[in-house]
This record gives sequence, structure tokens and C-alpha cells, in this order.
Amino acid sequence: MSDAESPDEFEPVQVFPESEEMDLRPGADDCYKCSTCDSECPVAAVDDDFPGPKFQGPEQWRLKRKGDQDIDDSVMNCSNCMRCDSACPSDVPLSQMHNTARGTFVENQMEKLSREYVRNRILSNYGTLARLGSKVPRLTNFVMGNSLVQTINERVMGITSEREFPEFAEQTFREWWVERGGARVESDEKRVAYFHGCYSNYNTPEVGKSMVRVFEEFGYEVLVPKQRCSGTPMFANGMLTDARRAAGTNVAELSAAIEEGADVIASCTSCSLSLRQEYPELFDLEGIEDVSAHTYEALEYLRIHEDLEGALEESEIDSERFAYHAPCHARNQGLAGQPVELFDHLEGAEARDVGDSCSGISGTYGWKAEKYDTSMKIGAEMFHHMEDAEPDAGMTECPTCAMQMGHGTGYEIRHPLEVLADALV
Repeated sequence: MSDAESPDEFEPVQVFPESEEMDLRPGADDCYKCSTCDSECPVAAVDDDFPGPKFQGPEQWRLKRKGDQDIDDSVMNCSNCMRCDSACPSDVPLSQMHNTARGTFVENQMEKLSREYVRNRILSNYGTLARLGSKVPRLTNFVMGNSLVQTINERVMGITSEREFPEFAEQTFREWWVERGGARVESDEKRVAYFHGCYSNYNTPEVGKSMVRVFEEFGYEVLVPKQRCSGTPMFANGMLTDARRAAGTNVAELSAAIEEGADVIASCTSCSLSLRQEYPELFDLEGIEDVSAHTYEALEYLRIHEDLEGALEESEIDSERFAYHAPCHARNQGLAGQPVELFDHLEGAEARDVGDSCSGISGTYGWKAEKYDTSMKIGAEMFHHMEDAEPDAGMTECPTCAMQMGHGTGYEIRHPLEVLADALV
């Protein structure tokens, strides 16, 4: 072939001006505009003004090639549910494009003194606030539960007053872990590092305690390394600088645990997705691929490595019916419906899947005053199916989905690990 006939040498094209660490051109070129992602987007389904994930990803990239230097502000209306990733038949890295676009928009176009920026920065760094609030949990719960404070938060900060602020536990998971004396099982062969995340540490330590007890029941030594927020709320709000700092700590600590023979276990499906997918997509940190490859959701890990179904067949609980909601981030990892399958083997338990709709809260999304109505419209189908199931309690692996389920229906919501602990320990 002559030089005249040879194809031009490929030259990487930056998706957005400040992004030097990735080139998303191959993924964007794979999009053939089938609009499957748009049809699966829960925000687009209830908000006619939202252009959908196809525009936020491949179409924005094409606009960049034409010299348009601005990111459309609608990218901030994406809830980061990531359902578009699973829907795309061509494996276009849509959520990676959305995360990059949000980061660029926040860095270059959002006014840093604006109410939206300050509010989003606060919500993104929930772990920082929780660390302070948990020092005096009773006082914090009283103040944040006050209707006047909630009204002020909405008017000044744009945080909806329609939701009850989650209560802080009297004792955090990590405080319990220290008081307990750490691991009660030692093993060179079976070892896991628990990534508990912010919510299980500060708000629902019973989930973390259940995780520890269940894994110890199967003979695992549990490590609890130093950690920061997984970064999920930071990705959703375009705070990529904050997310990178958190990832730096987490990757270093979890890599060290992996070198000691541990796999990484998360009780929150958003945390496991962040460590598995978003970290290697967005950051270039030493050890990041190892962390991604060794991270599992808790039930998933036990099903792979233990005869969990067999153990449940020999156990029972008091009769209880659960309405189970699979988080979007569980679906994105191929983990939807695990508790329903598992508790078919447990005498006394009945779990009914309430459908594949999104809960609507999407982490911090449903806490924003201007997004609250949208989040409730998205969640309406789930609420309806939960009511039809007439359960004793709801069930999900995601803490914010649990908030939305309880908020929309009034049911108590449990984590599958809590039910496993009741049955096995």
C-alpha cells in the first residue's frame, strides 16, 4: 500500500480540555445512536428537559471536536445511576464520559461561591461532616432533626427539608471495632479487608457488625484498614479533585491489605462499584488495578467462596417477608437479585423482588431541593410495588436506596447482611 493510500495515523483526541489522563474517542465512536441508553435513563423518563445520557457522553464529545469549549450544564442533572452503562449494546463508557464532563464543568464553569457549588461540595464530603457530627451524636441528631434547621438548610443551602436527616449512631462501627479488640478469627488462608464506607460507619454500624460476624462464622480473619469515602458522591457532583484525594488513601491502604493476602469486601454496592470501575476509569494510581481486581460485594464473595446456600438451608429465622429492591449500582455489577435467590434457601424468610426501577434518590441527588420532586417521581414505581408486596420490611444493599424506600413507604428497611447474621450467627 502506498503512503497516499495508507490510513492516517491515529492521534488521540482529548474528550474535554483539561483531561490529560484518558482518551475516550474509541468509546464515543462506537456509539451508533440507537438511544437504548436514553430509554433506560430514569431521569429522562420523568424530566422532559433532560437530554439523556447519549447527549451527555458521545454527543458532547462530538461537540468538543467542533471547537465548542463549554460543557452543557444539564450534565449536573445526571443522577449517576449508571444504568446507561449496562444498557449500551456497544459498551460505550458512558458513565466515564459523564464523570469527566461533570468534573470539567465544575472545575471550569461553576462559580465557586455559588450556593450550588457550596451545597454540592458539602454533600459530596459527607464523611467529613459525619466525622464531626458523630462526636456528639445526640446533639447532632437533635439539631438536624429540628424543623427550623431543616427549613434554613433548604432556603440557605438548597438541601431539601422534605427528608429526615439520617441519625448518627451512638457508637460508630470503628469505635465498636476498637472496643471489641479487632478480629476474633486469625487465618493465613482466609482473610478479607472490610471497606465499610461512611454510612455503615457513622449511621448504620449494625450492618458492619453483621458483616464481621457472618464472615467470622465462615472462618475469615477480618481486617479494617484506614479508609476514606469511596468517592461515589464526589463523582456524582463533579468533585473529582476531592475524589482523587480519597482514592489515593483508599488505594494505598487496600493495596497493603491485598499484599497481606486479603480480598476487599464492601457491604455497599456503590462502594464496591466505585473501587471496581470508577477508580481505574478515572485515576492513574499505583495499585489501582489490583484493588479493582480484588474487590467484591459481600454476598457475592461468600457465594463464590463458600456454600452459603447450604448454610442457609440448615438455618431459620422467625417468619418475615421482605420487599427487595436491587440498587442500580448492584445491577451494574451483575449482582441484582442475590438476596431473593439466597433467602429462598432460608426457612422463615420470603423475599420478593419489587422490580427493576430506580429508587430515584441516587445518593446526594434526591437531597437537593430542586431535584427532590424528580427523585420521588422516579421512585414512584418502586413505592407502588413495595406496597403491593405487603412486606414486613424492605430490603436493599444500598444505604441511600434504603432512605428512599423508607421515606416513600414508611417501612423499616434492612440490609441482607443483617438477615444473614440473624440466621447464621
